[in-house]
Amino acid sequence: MGLRSFFKKDKKQEKTTDEDSHIDINVDDCDGCEKCVIACPNNVLILDDESSAVNNSFGCKRCKVCMAICPNDCITIN
Repeated sequence: MGLRSFFKKDKKQEKTTDEDSHIDINVDDCDGCEKCVIACPNNVLILDDESSAVNNSFGCKRCKVCMAICPNDCITIN
C-alpha cells in the first residue's frame, strides 16, 4: 500500500459525506430576507418566488451558517 492509495481513500470518504447532506426549508415561515443566500459560503441557496430555495444540495458542506443567520428558524440541515 503506497502513499498514493492512502490519499485516494480519503477523497472517496469525503465524497460520500457530501452526497448525504440534506437541507430542509420551511417555505411557509420564510419571508425572503435573503440573509441565508448571502451568508452561504458554498452558494447552495437561492431566492426563488420570495422565499429561499436549495440550488445545489450536493454543494452543502453542513457548516450550518444558514441555520444560524435565519431570523425565522426556517432552515434545517440533517
